[in-house]
Amino acid sequence: MTTTTLATLVPLLPFLGAAAGLLLGRRSPGLVRPLAVLPTLTALVLAVLVAARQGGGRAVDAATELTPTGSVPIELALHIDGFAALVAVLVGVVASCVQIYSTGYLREDPRYPSYAALVSLFTSAMLLVVYSGDLMVLLVGWEIMGICSYFLVGHYWETPEARAASLKAFLVTKLGDVPFLIGLFALAVDAGSFRITTILAAVGDGGLDHPTLIALLLLAGVAGKSAQFPLHTWLPDAMAGPTPVSALIHAATMVAAGVYFVARLLPVFAASGAALIVLAVMAAVTMAGSALAALAQDDIKRVLAYSTIGQLGYMTGALAVGDRGAAVFHLLSHGAFKALLFLAAGVVIHAAGTNSLAAMSRMRGLRDRIPDAYWTMTVALLALAAIPPFSGFFSKEAVLGAAEHTATGHAESVPTAAGWIVLVAGLLTALLTAAYATRLWLLAFHGRGAEAPDHGKQPVAMTAVLWVLAVPSLAFGLTVGVLPDWFDGHSLTPTLTTSVLGTGLALAGGLVTYGAWRHTTALAARVPMGAVAASPGGDGGQVESQAIASHAPAYGDVASAHDPADPGRLLLGPLHRHAAAGFRLDAVYTALFVRPVQAAARLVRFLDREVVETYVRGAGTAPRWLGAAVRRAQTGNVQTYLSALLAGTVVLAVAAVLVATAGA
Repeated sequence: MTTTTLATLVPLLPFLGAAAGLLLGRRSPGLVRPLAVLPTLTALVLAVLVAARQGGGRAVDAATELTPTGSVPIELALHIDGFAALVAVLVGVVASCVQIYSTGYLREDPRYPSYAALVSLFTSAMLLVVYSGDLMVLLVGWEIMGICSYFLVGHYWETPEARAASLKAFLVTKLGDVPFLIGLFALAVDAGSFRITTILAAVGDGGLDHPTLIALLLLAGVAGKSAQFPLHTWLPDAMAGPTPVSALIHAATMVAAGVYFVARLLPVFAASGAALIVLAVMAAVTMAGSALAALAQDDIKRVLAYSTIGQLGYMTGALAVGDRGAAVFHLLSHGAFKALLFLAAGVVIHAAGTNSLAAMSRMRGLRDRIPDAYWTMTVALLALAAIPPFSGFFSKEAVLGAAEHTATGHAESVPTAAGWIVLVAGLLTALLTAAYATRLWLLAFHGRGAEAPDHGKQPVAMTAVLWVLAVPSLAFGLTVGVLPDWFDGHSLTPTLTTSVLGTGLALAGGLVTYGAWRHTTALAARVPMGAVAASPGGDGGQVESQAIASHAPAYGDVASAHDPADPGRLLLGPLHRHAAAGFRLDAVYTALFVRPVQAAARLVRFLDREVVETYVRGAGTAPRWLGAAVRRAQTGNVQTYLSALLAGTVVLAVAAVLVATAGA
């Protein structure tokens, strides 16, 4: 079987599994789990075979014209280089783990058949984006992922939070997709084709007439899909969906699509220095802002959501300095440990018994009850914090090394300003990332919240997946010497300067957070035990925080209504309230966009009802009045008719006489 045939089957198998699951799920419940797991696992095996055959060598290209368009052709094309081959393997690994994990996590869910089918469709769409060699075919997968995210985020549609989150995710990403689509058309017109290889050849020959405009239009779609500032606000709210869906979206699909798109078409963006500066600023604001927000969140999944936004900022930062190898390296590394973090968080939530107990301030005694989640999540958090020798250290240092290379003027055709912006923001984010990772670990596994009832041992399908993902989270960095052969050949080995600075800042962030936690924990321990209510369902947390506040007036806001031992409040101080609310960007967007649109809608409704409908009603009222008048004349009395006829004759005769007299 040829490589092209194998690559065609990779996105096709999950699609067929999704179709079969939707058709047969309710009629044959016993087939639901096999139809969810087996096609995805088979697609993973085929993706590995495709990667082995491609081997980081010459790209595999194949195409057939889909339909004659008369101008710019649309083709069913494959373009599989080292980037595509490895990203497809990542998608297959994470999707398979999510499907296996979901068999345990959602085993009692009555809507599991539709859920599993949508996850398979989601996987198929992302694989189509990865392998596609034509931008219009890529757009099909891009949009299918958008509609799948709408349904999956809104899986628990009975809750208003899930309904609002799914609608918000759909609308915000569509807001970016409109200029994205315009940018695709403009790019195809300039290059004369939607084919990626043709476009890249045109860029190399200087064939783009409007590179800056095209790049900025495309960046709008990337910002929406990959949750970059200012279109990132949908991702934290998307945590209302099932936790395995969060793992899939954050690790291998949806948000990874935007970064992968820019990596695939990086020469288009590199043709405009202004676009690279915009991309660098977007990455810097995203990195630092999301890290501060993560340090203030109480919900464990929202911490991880803001973490994803920040790590995607690292990837876009690497692209802004022209190093797509570092960007995709971090994409692969992040996909492994972020999937592990979300699935481990799902075990934590499952142990607590309900999604409502995802607040870290209410967790207690989980370390001994869920040792698998504890140890694997510790590995993933160390990778997130970029502590050597975990995978996140190597991939994040590749980004910082690329930024330093550009900042010192060693990168051709990339503004040095972009390098400095990404480097400074990346180092600051390294400090903050270690801080919120340490805070999450302390509050989730060493917290002082009310201990939840023990819901028994976790399903093997859930815990086994964690250990599978722990392996690349720990050891994927060892491939740092091999990956350049799959990418552009640029070295991904950490440099001394950024390694020392990045690791030093990460260790400082972790130690400072630990010290703040010890301080606030000691403060909380002074509260008399009688001041704390023991019931986890009551207001014990609030009573405890009030008691601590009375014992520690000097620390003011340190005593939280959630957790008096939260180091995030001490570290952020007055900034905590704003960071916890995502710096109130939703309120800003409501004031700038939502309210004006609602006011315009009310104006249109008023004009429609009070102006347009007035004319419509008038057009109907006049004939009605005329008809009523004519109806009154129809009395049925012959004498009345004769009298009217006589009167009319007299009037006509008088009129005729007057006309004749006037003529004479």
